[in-house]
Parts: sequence; structure tokens; C-alpha cells
Amino acid sequence: MFLKDLLDPKRSGDAGRFGRVIEASKQQGVEPPGIYYLFAGRPAATPHLCNFMHEVMRGPSELSAGERELIAAFVSARNHCVF
Repeated sequence: MFLKDLLDPKRSGDAGRFGRVIEASKQQGVEPPGIYYLFAGRPAATPHLCNFMHEVMRGPSELSAGERELIAAFVSARNHCVF
């Protein structure tokens, strides 16, 4: 599966919880965070991705959780992504 397949609007309706969130966001005229397409397209990977992100953002580090959040927000803004 490729990113273009995950962004296919026909797929989002059959993707469970994240598919419903994608549809609801689009009905409100808001583009959902891109990661939701990945969660909807690969639901079995969702818990692993969430655990990974939790470890990266909240695990032991020389940077505080707030500093990591600030970096993530800055990078997302530079990439024109919803954070």
C-alpha cells in the first residue's frame, strides 16, 4: 500500500474509527491530520505507531516533553501539517 492509496477518499469510509473521524472532519471542511489516513489504512499498525510515538515524545530524554512538543509543532508548521 502506498500513500496515494491511503489518501483515496473511497477507502476512508470503511476504515473504522479513524475512517469516521476523517469523514466527519471533511464534512466540517477541515483536513484531518495525515496520520489518521495511515491509522485508517493500516489499523493493525496503529497501536504500534502510538506506542512508538509515546516513547519518542514521553520516554527518557535530555529534552523535556514540552521541548519535544515544541519541536514537533515547529516541524509540522514548516511542513504545512496539522499538529
